[in-house]
Amino acid sequence: MEIRKKAEVHFQSNLPFVLFVEPNRNQLNAYFQKDDILHEFENQKGFVFVSFNGLSKVVLPKENSDYFEEEIDFNFKSESIQISTSDKEKKHFESLVNHSVQAIKSGDFEKLVVSRKIDFSDEIDVFKTYQNLIKTYPTAFRYLFFHPKVGIWMGATPEQLIKIEANHFETVALAGTQLFSKNLKWTSKEIQEQQFVTDYIVSNCENMASNIEVSEPFTVQAGKLAHIKTKISGTISKENVAALISKLHPTPAVCGLPKEKAKEFILKNEKYDRKFYAGFLGEWNVNETTNLFVNLRCMEIGTINSIYVGCGITKDSIAEKEYIETQNKSETIKNVLITKE
Repeated sequence: MEIRKKAEVHFQSNLPFVLFVEPNRNQLNAYFQKDDILHEFENQKGFVFVSFNGLSKVVLPKENSDYFEEEIDFNFKSESIQISTSDKEKKHFESLVNHSVQAIKSGDFEKLVVSRKIDFSDEIDVFKTYQNLIKTYPTAFRYLFFHPKVGIWMGATPEQLIKIEANHFETVALAGTQLFSKNLKWTSKEIQEQQFVTDYIVSNCENMASNIEVSEPFTVQAGKLAHIKTKISGTISKENVAALISKLHPTPAVCGLPKEKAKEFILKNEKYDRKFYAGFLGEWNVNETTNLFVNLRCMEIGTINSIYVGCGITKDSIAEKEYIETQNKSETIKNVLITKE
């Protein structure tokens, strides 16, 4: 609880901070920046926060921040609040999916990942909601990020971008989504979607790393959802780390293939700014370790709050089913929200 008290003081003082818990860990970590300067990330040690389009690169520098850690000893559980989506929003997203399917069928893309945001105006209790998030999703990377020049972001992402210790790296290909059940079966569409991601990551790793190992695909649970996951690991020199991360981000799991063309399609057709959704965040070169995660299952908190959700589109996608998938993904955040009393 000491970290929470420090965070509340920092928040009231309008000073940047980040709280985070790594997957399957019970330790709350925190960086409290000593001033309110917006530091642009240029490979400094510290906690990085990078946007989807890569144009906003923020870092809370280790040398200019106080670091704390403590065991988690709190618990909350709330009733989820009701957030409605209009027919107009539903029709717009389904139209976007259909447009994406046609672009794929015409041969322009192998895969596209399109998204939407769900806006609502309830006044959120930031710290209680974050504590709820931590306890509800123990296998995710759970964070709360604040910078007065960026805003408040919170999320529980199931997807690691990359972890590097010394010269050993690990990354994952994660795609395909269903509601979790003991007897779930993956469709050919979902299997193909995940294989695109795996092939892309492996081909880029092979150009910059050695001793590549690729696991068989397997099912993982993330809250009430399930995904297909493949682990990829190998050896990489320090000189190639930044280049590999640049190649991996954004992955086909949040963008599409071919990457640059898919990114252009998204920026042109989604009709909104993803900001830091589907970007990446985490510790950079701290204690000789870089540990980065893709910013999924996240929300931006403000006068208007925004939950960001997306889904992978292939030639076999059905618009209404993809809309339902985004609704299911939004429950990750909706289920933990606590409003101010």
